[in-house]
Amino acid sequence: MKFKFTFLGIFISFLSFAQLKTPSEFLGYELGTRFTRDDKVVDYFNYVATQLPQMVKVIKYGETNEHRDLVMAYVSTQENIQNLEQIREAHLQSIKGKTKPEIAIVWLSYNVHGNEAVSSEAAMKTLYELVTEKKIWLQNTVVIIDPCVNPDGHDRYVNWYNQYVNYPNTIDINSKEHHEPWINGRPNHYMFDLNRDWAWLTQVESQARIKQYNKWLPHIHVDFHEQGINSPYYFAPGAEPIHNAITKWQRNFQDTIGKNHAKYFDKNGWFYFTKEEFDLFYPSYGDTYPLFNGAIGMTYEQGGSGKAGLAVTMKSGDTLTLKDRIAHHYTTGLSTVEVASKNAKKINEEFEKFYLNKTPKYKNYVLSGNTDKIKALTDLLDKQEISYAFANNVAVKGLDYNTGKESKFQAKGKSLVVTTNQTKSTLVDVLFQPTTQLNDSLTYDITAWALPYAYGLNAVATNDNITTENDNSTKINNTISNEIYAYVTDRNSMNDARFMSTLLKANIKIRYNEVPFSFGSKTFERGSMIITQADNKNIKNFTSILKSAADKFQKTLTPTNTGWVDNGHDFGSSSVKLIPKVKVAVLTGNPTSTLGFGEIWHFFEQQLQYPLTTLDTDYFKGVDLSAYQVLILPEGHYTTFFDEGMKMKLENWVKQGGKLIAIGNAVGALSDFEGVTIKEKSFSDLPVDEKSTNTPEPYNVSERDYIKKLITGAVFKAKVDNTNPLAYGYSDTYFTLKLRGDAYDFLPEGNAVYIENENKPFTGFAGSDAQKLVKNSLIYGFQSLGRGDIIYLADDPLFRGFWENGKLFFVNAVFMIN
Repeated sequence: MKFKFTFLGIFISFLSFAQLKTPSEFLGYELGTRFTRDDKVVDYFNYVATQLPQMVKVIKYGETNEHRDLVMAYVSTQENIQNLEQIREAHLQSIKGKTKPEIAIVWLSYNVHGNEAVSSEAAMKTLYELVTEKKIWLQNTVVIIDPCVNPDGHDRYVNWYNQYVNYPNTIDINSKEHHEPWINGRPNHYMFDLNRDWAWLTQVESQARIKQYNKWLPHIHVDFHEQGINSPYYFAPGAEPIHNAITKWQRNFQDTIGKNHAKYFDKNGWFYFTKEEFDLFYPSYGDTYPLFNGAIGMTYEQGGSGKAGLAVTMKSGDTLTLKDRIAHHYTTGLSTVEVASKNAKKINEEFEKFYLNKTPKYKNYVLSGNTDKIKALTDLLDKQEISYAFANNVAVKGLDYNTGKESKFQAKGKSLVVTTNQTKSTLVDVLFQPTTQLNDSLTYDITAWALPYAYGLNAVATNDNITTENDNSTKINNTISNEIYAYVTDRNSMNDARFMSTLLKANIKIRYNEVPFSFGSKTFERGSMIITQADNKNIKNFTSILKSAADKFQKTLTPTNTGWVDNGHDFGSSSVKLIPKVKVAVLTGNPTSTLGFGEIWHFFEQQLQYPLTTLDTDYFKGVDLSAYQVLILPEGHYTTFFDEGMKMKLENWVKQGGKLIAIGNAVGALSDFEGVTIKEKSFSDLPVDEKSTNTPEPYNVSERDYIKKLITGAVFKAKVDNTNPLAYGYSDTYFTLKLRGDAYDFLPEGNAVYIENENKPFTGFAGSDAQKLVKNSLIYGFQSLGRGDIIYLADDPLFRGFWENGKLFFVNAVFMIN
């Protein structure tokens, strides 16, 4: 009877394989002759799982902002799929040295950039081939396939392309089908680059994916991409600089996989390159983040992207087709699984070594400071499944992040302690690394990101042992009464800003102080919030709204029955002003940066939760700006946009009381406006090295000479004038993330944050000329113009949504400059 059942199972399995439709048969068109919408890609994965449930299991792991499903498929043999949970648990136990599994876990991620749309097409073909011709590799391998990491961006591109494609499609690069509009398909809904968000988890797609990633911690992770249409295929090994946390084994096994790819590419006469351009340093990529979690993380780059369409003529005169692009990604995907299967035992052994053989430089990272900022950091650590604890009245010796020197560190009260004695110790070391070590200054991304700087916390890296405990904080529960004259609370974090935003949206009036004041033993610094009964006597349910908001954001409200203060100015003083409920607009469309606009859009909707109007440049000239109190100019290239008519429009609006906020390179675009005092510094003003002017440099060093002028995401220590309303809520120093080598002179007045003589970065790369240029330069400041103001945010405080300590500057720019 058992024999008959087994035979019947084999027979049914054979029929399933025989009847399984290829992607082309299922879709009704030949793969590579159209771009497939995300829902159809998901349909095909679900179809295969329905036909072959013994080999394929599809799960929904999340949902995008535009309500598209995020799905992934587990692909393996019947036995492995039946024992999937046991395989996962044994794998995770192996990193503790408790099991010796020999099954390889390979994760293939497609279409993190939506307009690199060949990926999802290749994912379908790869799935079909794995469960048919290549299923022998699955005997000791579980393959996890995410067919589209970024469905919103993917469908934005596919829907646009289907609107503008010629019939038949044209290979002429000048045709519209090869030129996406300003909002292109690369980023997600909020214009964020999901391939820079693995570590910071600012986006819903990243947050959902990381939960699944941490459940598996795969041995190999591949991120499929596209690059310029004229570039040959790129695969690992990666380029320098390579972070020192990446092991020799990880580097060597990238070679092993790359050589296997080369074998297939050589056979087909396909061009490729390795060890160039795509380095392994910044920790938030789809290759580096897995590497810091023990995997063999790799990026594969096919020529094409949004410009390629279904086919396009390259500079060589050859035609690049979607079918070509599918073939290349399909080949490397299968080759990766093949190598994993053939080396499954070795992969498991080395993965175990990665987690067991740890030699961290520091035992503990200790952080103290604003409790809201600590809470924001622990929220990120929770998402990353990084362990932490707390300690009281810590006194240790170690490297002080504030000085960059070894010193004694003492913190009163409760401190956050993140130990390297945990599973994710390598990731902890990378994210908290006080000083990054570059073995090559030619990099693809930013070179500094230490979390204590990003979150604005005092910190020390130490090898001292620390006695810790779990968090025993008690919940704040305010008592609110109609009999109280006013409630006062501080405002020095994004949590405070969200509390403020909630009240303003409920039409509750809030005042703030321009001069510190105290009553009793309590002192309130500039920019604190004062909420009076008198201001809100016409608000129904005032007390319940206030209590609800205070409880939600865990704000301690200090009650007072008088507007008289012991020191400082009373609540009726002219230095105690209302925080305006401003109507805010942001410029969108060409010439603004999609990423810069997206940061602002996401900030208002998902972080501050405050209304925002987007004004497109297509119709901006006809907009009556008097309806808005604040206008934000994101990063962008405004040279042609600011004609004389546009300048006059903005100048008049500011002079009549408007507030113009310029971010990043939008600051320099305002320099020739009438009455503007901002001035960009020039490299031509720097002292010239006589020796270098007389000796022509070889052609091949010109690129390295150019980087003398660059700052590639380095952290600088800046001075803060916290009497300036732009800097309310800050101490007298701020660690800023500088993204480029441009710099601005001090303003005649209104300088809030600036660099003086400390022009060397605390961590990260800055070219020698760029260091000279940033000496005595403005970071944040503002000037008055007529009845209005222009705020200059030379360093982007909202960059990628992860530099938490810069966000309050932006809030101050919107609400506190009056």
